[in-house]
Amino acid sequence: MAEPGEPPTEPDAVAEVSTEAPGTDAAAADAPADAPADAPGAVGLAVADAATEADIADVAVVGAGPVGLLLACLLVQRGLSVTVLEARGQSSEHSRAIGIHPPGIAVLSQLGIAQAAIAAGTPIFRGEAWCDGELLGALEIGEAGGRYPFVLALPQRDTERLLRERLAELNGGVDPVLRELRVVGVSQRSEHVELTIKSSHISVGAGADVVAPRRVLARYVVGADGARSRVRELAGIRWVAVGRAQPYLMADFRSGQPPRIGDVESRGEGRGGHGRLAATTALLAFERGGVVESFPLPGGWRRWVVLTDRLWHEAIAADLAGIVRDRTGIELHTGSATEQERERTDESLSTFAVRQHLASRMAADRIALLGDAAHKVSPIGGQGMNLGWLDAAALAPALELAVRGGHELGARALREYELRRRVAARRAVAQAAFNMQIGREARGARLGVRNALVRVLGRPPFRALLAQAFTMRGL
Repeated sequence: MAEPGEPPTEPDAVAEVSTEAPGTDAAAADAPADAPADAPGAVGLAVADAATEADIADVAVVGAGPVGLLLACLLVQRGLSVTVLEARGQSSEHSRAIGIHPPGIAVLSQLGIAQAAIAAGTPIFRGEAWCDGELLGALEIGEAGGRYPFVLALPQRDTERLLRERLAELNGGVDPVLRELRVVGVSQRSEHVELTIKSSHISVGAGADVVAPRRVLARYVVGADGARSRVRELAGIRWVAVGRAQPYLMADFRSGQPPRIGDVESRGEGRGGHGRLAATTALLAFERGGVVESFPLPGGWRRWVVLTDRLWHEAIAADLAGIVRDRTGIELHTGSATEQERERTDESLSTFAVRQHLASRMAADRIALLGDAAHKVSPIGGQGMNLGWLDAAALAPALELAVRGGHELGARALREYELRRRVAARRAVAQAAFNMQIGREARGARLGVRNALVRVLGRPPFRALLAQAFTMRGL
């Protein structure tokens, strides 16, 4: 089953980093703090020249999106000292990633928040593939086996809230996230990494001392700062594009009842079938004009994603609704929405282009990457955030070993992390490429071949194997 994650134009966390190189005058400056001593983010910023052992964090995580927050939780749970740097003043209210796959739920269980997430979200037990009003096949998530027989739909803002609260709880009630700070330099030393940081918020009339750079010291640094990662850039790690870009349009709509599909006479191409989707069923409509996907959300909402022929920056919600109606016959009934519902739909509307990428490395001495900073996977498949979480689950014990066992032992652990997770990333990219290919516009012979393939994959024994692949088993 396919499920949209976060659009590639927006990283896990917007950790803006300038192109200032380590070793510049700015990086060497021993300047006053970016913020007053009583302001958020002013605590724990060590000046390198006067730093003591206590001033050096075990791990500095750059980026406080869902991947960075989850890693920080896992590290603090293991007794490591962690500093999280985030350029944004507050978390985004835009819910990019909505799907938590069973392995992701298992990681949340390690932190003791799986049940809270399940209570706040909506389970997806089934996915249905349609074309021209005909049900081509269905995927039962439970056939993959395991403790969690569903994909959990939960808006990213709610996921981040649970992680923030748990992180502060694990950290003795203290939030280790330092906000409005951007990294502008990275220098690796023999025993630690030195991060040069600046305030990402400059008030009108602020003096030079307010915006002067400071330094944060950590034994290891992790880039969780998204697809435009400056940690990756400053570490000199290449960003390799895979495949070509495809444009999509996405928005959330609320409906009083689940949608009915395949019941439109005017299309003239259908085969007369129709059916109403269950509230816990995802829709994958492989239509002639391109894929239409729909996933349930809490509160009677659904996310809709459609393939488009261009990046449609001027689109409005009615445009997306029109594409859905023309391709599937489903009416989204935007006219009956309340003002608050229309505002939420308008705020959720986004256009994005999917282009997959892989970092040439996921570890470089005392620097490691994970999530979108290490691999940008198509959101068509819902793998992005979950793949980052699985990275975090593998990276946390490697970093603990590095901190407690010494750098030589840690270097081996990080190499093992890189080897394992790069294999998983390549598999995820290949699977996402298949998802994108099968959802392309199709007519004539290609349409017949594509639909025949979907029918075969929706039958035993392939259906159970497909369920395992699409719930990220083995990644």
